[in-house]
Amino acid sequence: MAIGSIPLIMTLGNSMLIPILPKMESELDLSSFQVSLTITIFSVIAAIFIPILGYFSDRFSRKVIIVPCLVLYGLGGLLAGMASAWFSAAYGWILVGRALQGLGAAGTAPIAMALTGDLFKGGERSKVLGLVEASNGFGKVLSPVVGSLLALLVWHGPFWGFPVFCLVSVLLTAIYVKEKKKKKSPPPVGQYIKGLFSVFKHEGRWLFTAYLAGATCLFTLFGVLFYISDELEKEHGFDGVVKGLILAIPLLFMMSTSLTTGSKIGKNLKRMKRLIVLGLFMMTASFASLVFFENLIPFFSVLVVSSIGTGLVLPCLNSLITGSVGKARRGFVTSLYGSVRFLGVAAGPPIYGWLMGVSRAWMFFSTAGLTLLVALLCLMLIQVKQAQAQSDQAANTLFKKLQTTSE
Repeated sequence: MAIGSIPLIMTLGNSMLIPILPKMESELDLSSFQVSLTITIFSVIAAIFIPILGYFSDRFSRKVIIVPCLVLYGLGGLLAGMASAWFSAAYGWILVGRALQGLGAAGTAPIAMALTGDLFKGGERSKVLGLVEASNGFGKVLSPVVGSLLALLVWHGPFWGFPVFCLVSVLLTAIYVKEKKKKKSPPPVGQYIKGLFSVFKHEGRWLFTAYLAGATCLFTLFGVLFYISDELEKEHGFDGVVKGLILAIPLLFMMSTSLTTGSKIGKNLKRMKRLIVLGLFMMTASFASLVFFENLIPFFSVLVVSSIGTGLVLPCLNSLITGSVGKARRGFVTSLYGSVRFLGVAAGPPIYGWLMGVSRAWMFFSTAGLTLLVALLCLMLIQVKQAQAQSDQAANTLFKKLQTTSE
């Protein structure tokens, strides 16, 4: 529960604001592009700092990074809320608050994945990582509804919710997460970097393909949510809690699928690869078909197919990437994965905002083309047997070498 609260809090950072973006646009007299930057700046800052904080988590401990970052996350939300309520130049201060939140988010979910890899092994690790991804999905389900409820009080209500949620996660993490003490001092920076280069030399082809797949899932998810939020309010007249509940429908399917997938894949690497490719093909079929549906019920019926596909892909990627390296470099490798996921989130709203201005058909067909390309790359480049054997051998050899040298 404590570990699961960390990605849930991270997820609130963007998803909870999706329902209020149109209201923010009108209240602050902003353009759609300016509003989308409140999502983008959070994600870009997080993407930049995730690998840095991942490195520090490898050298020191996961909790030493996670807890202060959660505090910073909450303070950023507090600043954005104060700016919205009391500052004349509200938009600029909101961006500053969102940047602080992005820096805080950089030390949350990706490091929680590394922490899970440290504390659990084998099939149990896959199950817990599935729970972590499901918690991430649950946050996406919950956040549009919570954001809409808080916005009933005042449109910037979601900003004020961040400090409260972060405080709960800080207490759970500080009290219930028990890390094992490091028996050996961390290797020097130069040797640590050499170890990372060796990992990517042996596994880079499939590992970067997996990174691309994760970024694509988050890019399409947040891009489509941005589109749906705008359509529900401007074309169908839905706002508030009703809009939040509608936005939660595809996310609920993704969360349920993630939880089930994580509990079933175990250590079966072939099954993980098959599910990744299957999920991406399901996303492709769904996005290509959405062009032909405008009524809400058939549209969402087709959309949930892509959500199920995303729920198949992400837990498998989590398990493959987390298990690809030893504990000594796990924080950096999983954090780099988190970084590209955040870049996907950052790119989604502005690119889909531009695509919406081109044409609806072009938006969905280009999305389908992207997921099809990534599916084919995963099919060809993720070689699970070879990757795992190289990973185990490289990780064990390098870790022993670095331990010996540091002593």
